[in-house]
Amino acid sequence: MHDKPLLKSAGELLRRRHGSSHAPVAEPDRFGLDSPLVGGFLSGTLTPDEEARLADEVAQLLPHHWDLPNKSVERLTPLIDHLGGQKELMVWLDRHPGRPRRVARIYVLMGNLDRYSDDAAVLDALRRARARTPFPEGLRGHLTPATTDATLAGLSSGIEGLLSEGREGDATALALTTADWVRGAVRDVGNPDAELHEVGELMDHLYQDISEPDARP
Repeated sequence: MHDKPLLKSAGELLRRRHGSSHAPVAEPDRFGLDSPLVGGFLSGTLTPDEEARLADEVAQLLPHHWDLPNKSVERLTPLIDHLGGQKELMVWLDRHPGRPRRVARIYVLMGNLDRYSDDAAVLDALRRARARTPFPEGLRGHLTPATTDATLAGLSSGIEGLLSEGREGDATALALTTADWVRGAVRDVGNPDAELHEVGELMDHLYQDISEPDARP
């Protein structure tokens, strides 16, 4: 993963799904986060294969973070704390090819979509793009009718929703389409300022990261 997208991610990468008010519930752990693996990771005794298995389990669990059973929360929280935080969790996942790397890179994109959701210059660029093409291919059914501060946040939530349903291919496709759309919209602005230019570069890096073969489903 390029350093820049990760370093530019703002806010919590693992945020509650938009509109969700659920608290963690007490029920059997359905998500398969193995307690001995977590314990071994915290103590530094896992083999590389065991750590890779734990990373895959964490990647499967993350899209459900907004409604996790208490048992999963109790296992995931110490792991995140041990790594140093949510951004460090993404760096750790990115070291493991396949699902962990793919999920990490998608979450970094989602974090940046949330970051720029109310950015006036970005929203203006998106409105200009939609004046030409109101519903770009691949985004119909995902875009809000009007371009507001809910537009990028809604796309981010939609990507996470697909991940939570196990539709990783669809989530990856929507992530790539979204990154490409935002990238194109800001690059089409005449004489963009430095910040808007940076958004375009960031989306380009993210698109490339998610496109890499070992990050695709």
